[in-house]
Amino acid sequence: MAQRTSTRGAGANSSASAPPLRFGDDPLLWAAWLYYEEGLTQGEIATRMGVSRPSVNAYLADARTRGIVSIEIDPEKYRTLSFARALRDHFGLADCLVIPSSGSDSPLVERLGAAAGQVLSRQIQSGDTIAVTWGRTVLAAANHIERRGLRDLRVVQATGGTTAKIPWTPEACATRLAEALGARCIPLSSPAVVSSPEVRDLLVHEPVLAEQMDVLAEANRIILGISSLRPESTIHTSGFFDGVAMHEHYHEAVGSIAGRLISARGEAVEGPLEGRTIGLDLSAIRRIPHRIGVAGGMDKVQAILAALRGGYVNVMVTDADTARAILTSEGYEDKPARRAEATPVALPERLQVKKFLNRPQDAVDETVAGALLAHEGLLLPVESAPRALRAACGPREGKVGLVIGGGSGHEPGFFGYVGQGLADAVAIGNVFAAPPPDPILAATLAADGGAGVLHIFGNFSGDLMNFEMAAEMAQAQDVPVRTVVTTDDIASAPVDARSARRGVAGNVFVFKVAGAACDRMLPLDACAAVARRASQRCFTMGVALEPGASLETRRPSFRLGPDDMEIGVGVHGEPGIARAKLATADETADLIVDRILDEMRPSEGDRVAILVNSLGGTPQMELYILNRRLRQRLQARGITVHRTLIGHYYTSLDMAGVSISMLHLDDELRELLDHPCKSPALTIG
Repeated sequence: MAQRTSTRGAGANSSASAPPLRFGDDPLLWAAWLYYEEGLTQGEIATRMGVSRPSVNAYLADARTRGIVSIEIDPEKYRTLSFARALRDHFGLADCLVIPSSGSDSPLVERLGAAAGQVLSRQIQSGDTIAVTWGRTVLAAANHIERRGLRDLRVVQATGGTTAKIPWTPEACATRLAEALGARCIPLSSPAVVSSPEVRDLLVHEPVLAEQMDVLAEANRIILGISSLRPESTIHTSGFFDGVAMHEHYHEAVGSIAGRLISARGEAVEGPLEGRTIGLDLSAIRRIPHRIGVAGGMDKVQAILAALRGGYVNVMVTDADTARAILTSEGYEDKPARRAEATPVALPERLQVKKFLNRPQDAVDETVAGALLAHEGLLLPVESAPRALRAACGPREGKVGLVIGGGSGHEPGFFGYVGQGLADAVAIGNVFAAPPPDPILAATLAADGGAGVLHIFGNFSGDLMNFEMAAEMAQAQDVPVRTVVTTDDIASAPVDARSARRGVAGNVFVFKVAGAACDRMLPLDACAAVARRASQRCFTMGVALEPGASLETRRPSFRLGPDDMEIGVGVHGEPGIARAKLATADETADLIVDRILDEMRPSEGDRVAILVNSLGGTPQMELYILNRRLRQRLQARGITVHRTLIGHYYTSLDMAGVSISMLHLDDELRELLDHPCKSPALTIG
């Protein structure tokens, strides 16, 4: 706890009120925050909290006794409180509740739902009309509502109905919430999306639906989920986009609210569904006075940020890692809890990084040209596609072709894994940007040996869209395509949302396994199945000591203090999920291996392959030191290391940091990993 200062918080003489959401129902924590962080006197705190001064004195004493306060606020509580206040202030919210991202066995969806249920339970009043959207988190919130004996409540669906294949339909969410509150439930007796605007116009004028829509227009409160646009997201699984070409009409969209698509700026994205959707539109949502948004997870950062920018939410419930990522996107700096001791003088900050470049805009093409000259016996350009390369040894008749790809900046990924026993072709994008569909298609046709082509790439929205378009175009030319999306980054989403995770350095193992399966002449579906299994059994986590620098600006992509390290960093220059004090090599290795083994859950005697990967600026010496501790830990668990890769395999420009990947082997994966291969970045046998 920081020492008390003479600063007086704004509003110290305001009338008594309920505690802000971020303090829950804990008066001790609220009092401690006001006294130690906002600098209020005990008299001012008594006025703010609506209690007597002796009560405040007792709260502060109890806070110290219970360990809420020592010299600093408990770091995790400080973190969630700070993020909640920063989100509230930055986006002008009425209130905000941020929960810890980890530290519980319950899935994040359930914990967010419980928090949202508590918020709604505290805020609802007799006579309220509550609109409700749908989704996993919204249903979880309905399951955690506390019934308070209120009267004359109405709960109304915010949209029409969706597919019954999911348990969190609009009907289910509204019904469950109404049951929990003892409220009257008003459905919308129509599908959420109908076949044409003409059908919609007819339906909304039908007396029953018109009456229900009138009730919806009277809503004074709404609880809404915020959906990303990933294939496994709520909006996709609800059947909203069935029969709609997303990439043609909604390429600017980053998320959705109540079935309405929004851009990164929070603006409506128009498309063919707008005139066919029955329910609240975005302008109607904004008119509702009390708007509780509940969502979390790193895959939803862009969607939540868009919802906040658009003003669709004025009370936000999320988790700490998501809150930090949102705030970082807005330029917020994550500051540690204030301490009584003097802060050490910081080292000089690098404001601009020196690089061997000509023109930044030429860097990718010049990299490709240099690689082709360096590896003349292994790589060849694909004709008429300058950002597509193929293996000099292929394609082979009757063999499944393997195409990989992604943005540049990860060298030697991705072209470093093209060659005998690995990928047959690669498509390369701009720095940290997906390759367009055309070079992906060119690589696909160049890799085709008549047995179909397997696409493998990391789980990023641009890659998903562009590889999907290229696959459709290839199949129109009678080239069958299967797709495997890698999801090995354990820091980017919770374990119960594996399909939302990013694909990072674990790609190297998946490429190797898939390339061997193709080289052994396995059929297309078998190659896809074993690659998918390798992806599911691969786990990666990264830690950075210094951010990478942009080629254009030559400035670091985020700021990191001289005594800090970033945990859970991405490979596109994103900050991580947490910031911690700089640790030793052994402590860092322990942090990563504990997280990986907690998810992998290997048994004694199991075998793994490990990749100790430099993120760009970390030298081989430090990688070997980390590997030493990693092997000690695995040996202590009785786990056999079958193969170790150490070096620059999948970088993030010049980021100083490391990622550790582990592939949990079975007999088939071990054999495929040992299969001979030869490429610019990897040679075995």
